[in-house]
Amino acid sequence: MEVIKNGSVPEEDASNAPIFYGGKVTRQPIVGGDKTESYNFGMVSFAAGAKNHFHTHTSDQILYATGGRGYVASETEQIEMEPGDTAFIPAGEKHWHGATDDSAFSHISLTRPDSTTEVFN
Repeated sequence: MEVIKNGSVPEEDASNAPIFYGGKVTRQPIVGGDKTESYNFGMVSFAAGAKNHFHTHTSDQILYATGGRGYVASETEQIEMEPGDTAFIPAGEKHWHGATDDSAFSHISLTRPDSTTEVFN
């Protein structure tokens, strides 16, 4: 057993990654492929207005909102999320997520470590 204490995993600036636009984005890879073959579990934080481009994953993705206000959207709908809300995105569904224009937004992302992401710019 291992407990990862809050704040013990440093944030990584991901703002320049090709998937993100509109402002600062940080990632904290809390539990990943180095510890488990089953999960990729991390925190993603978006500054107000920061989002990601439409993309797909080869595994299901679960997003659990932890702070601020943000959106999760498919090609047919856009839904606002607040802390405590959970989004389930099936493998292969084209979607995007990120902060509203007037609020930062943080969520936990859960995928499989072998999942790959295709970005549509």
